[in-house]
Amino acid sequence: MRTLLIVIALLTTYLTSSNAFAAKQGIAVDYLLGSDDIQGVRLAYRPYATQLTQIKWLGNLDIYWEVSMNFWEVGADNRHETNYAVALSPVFSKQFATIANKYPLRWEFGIGVSLVEDTRFAGKDIGSHYQFEDRLGLVTDFGENMNQSIALRYMHYSNGGLNTHNPGVDFLNVSYAVYF
Repeated sequence: MRTLLIVIALLTTYLTSSNAFAAKQGIAVDYLLGSDDIQGVRLAYRPYATQLTQIKWLGNLDIYWEVSMNFWEVGADNRHETNYAVALSPVFSKQFATIANKYPLRWEFGIGVSLVEDTRFAGKDIGSHYQFEDRLGLVTDFGENMNQSIALRYMHYSNGGLNTHNPGVDFLNVSYAVYF
């Protein structure tokens, strides 16, 4: 965990001191459909975005930070459970194609940290309040100024082996974001 935080701090220092450009802020709302019939909503704020251009073999790599609040629920009315999580994630994205010669299609991935309210949820002991938030997805931008996006992603929350109980929680996620 400490190593990951050091890597994130070094990367942030490098990115903010580079000649990369600052981009727009954004907000996103996501619908989560998870393993074990878990459903949820995720609200996110993207306060900072930049583009890494100094690694020639990589090309342009978009990077944004995301702070999110997650609301998860599972079960019928008489056996209903809820859980909450807050997360901070750096997200890396790169365009690899264009749809209809107009809309950029990008992949994205990120590994962040999260704090989960309840360590027992959906019949599982997830072991720790501290979890990693991993994501892998496809994103396309649209709108008059390409200031909106829709994403389809896989998200995984687990404690990364920091605890002997580590079953993880998996989600398929549909996200809508707007930038300003």
